[in-house]
Amino acid sequence: MAVAKALRRLLRVLEIEEDQCRLALESALAELRQLEHSLTATADRARSGRQLVLASAQSGELPDRLAGLEEIRAAKRRAVALVLRISDAELEVAALRQAFLAKRVERRQAETLIQETEARDAVVAGRRGQQALDDWYLNRLHAAKRALKSERPPGSNDVSGLTRRAPDGT
Repeated sequence: MAVAKALRRLLRVLEIEEDQCRLALESALAELRQLEHSLTATADRARSGRQLVLASAQSGELPDRLAGLEEIRAAKRRAVALVLRISDAELEVAALRQAFLAKRVERRQAETLIQETEARDAVVAGRRGQQALDDWYLNRLHAAKRALKSERPPGSNDVSGLTRRAPDGT
């Protein structure tokens, strides 16, 4: 039984779907890393706001102090928003990872099915080839025996159970 074209097409479609799932997963992971990087940048912004407040407290500059407090407040708001987006992105990454792994399993199952079918076909082809060789050898052997029988003279080695008797009956 040869591997059907439909099964090979199915394998190709599964490979394409797996690639698409992998690309979607990589994209989601890149977005998650970008959000995490933004959260780190937000923490740096809050730190620089605190440093600005400390510097203004020593110098007595009110506008610097107000700017530093605003930086801290904006960083906190942004951090809250980023934490929510990061948790959503992590859920999306987990779902995409599951979908990717499921597609990988489907593709591997199809590959295994094709490999098993090809292996089974190879065994059957080997048996047929051996059977053809055996038949050829037997036919050659039988042809040689027939050729030997046809080369013998008719009276020699006649074992039909009849013996030649002399005309006087002896």
